[in-house]
Amino acid sequence: MTDIDTWRGWIGREQTQDDLLTEDLARKFHAMLDLPGDAPRLGEAAPQLIHFCLTQPAAATATLGEDGHPARGGFLPPVALPRRMWAGGSLSFHRPLRVGDAVRRISRIEEVTLKHGRTGRLCFVTVAHRIEAGGELAVEERQDIVYREADSAAKPATPPTAAAPGTRTRPQPVSAPLLFRYSALTFNGHRIHYDHPYVTQVEGYPGLVVHGPMQATWLLHYATELRGALPRSFTFRGQSPLFDNDVVSLNATDAGDSMKLWTSRTGGPVAMAAEVFW
Repeated sequence: MTDIDTWRGWIGREQTQDDLLTEDLARKFHAMLDLPGDAPRLGEAAPQLIHFCLTQPAAATATLGEDGHPARGGFLPPVALPRRMWAGGSLSFHRPLRVGDAVRRISRIEEVTLKHGRTGRLCFVTVAHRIEAGGELAVEERQDIVYREADSAAKPATPPTAAAPGTRTRPQPVSAPLLFRYSALTFNGHRIHYDHPYVTQVEGYPGLVVHGPMQATWLLHYATELRGALPRSFTFRGQSPLFDNDVVSLNATDAGDSMKLWTSRTGGPVAMAAEVFW
């Protein structure tokens, strides 16, 4: 049996996690993102994508790997490639999550595929999440996780094409404290987001890596602000990394019933590409 045959044996595996969307979490999430107005109170709609902070695995610290992720081979397959990142996903929104909701996430491994890229093998794991609040469907989500070879941070042979600005654009402040706060709220121990010696000396990046889900959160909130209405669905995919020392912008262009959005750094390529539908 090959590695991929072993990893594909995880297809169909399910996991259920329960959590409570508290006023304390809503207050901290609101403060972290510098959202306008007052933080929502009990019974009020919570900020979009706050569910990324809920129902996260709480692995014992002693069981974490060198990179800060939980040891492999539990719910996720034991992919023997050292670099793991959230590559993208899609979401459909059925009802808002509200402060005080009892939240349940039912997760299922949908697909495991092996590909070969410029830096070697890539293993993609697709996870389907059903987010329920008070027993009602709130969000359907597809999460794409990619595992890479150790040299995945190598620089491309030719400089990437710089991203064009959107018809609307605004700066997005990035800092090490912001990345640390997001890691804390999502209980994400991945060291690339807060451990500068590790990310630069071990993984070879030039700075702390900006979380993909946080970039997605920026873009979804920006789209909602521009259109003035909550979306019905949202897709996003990482294309290149952003770092804490980058000057970052959010970009948006209307496309009929949808809006295309992307993050980028000054002179750099598209980092996170997304599309929002109403």
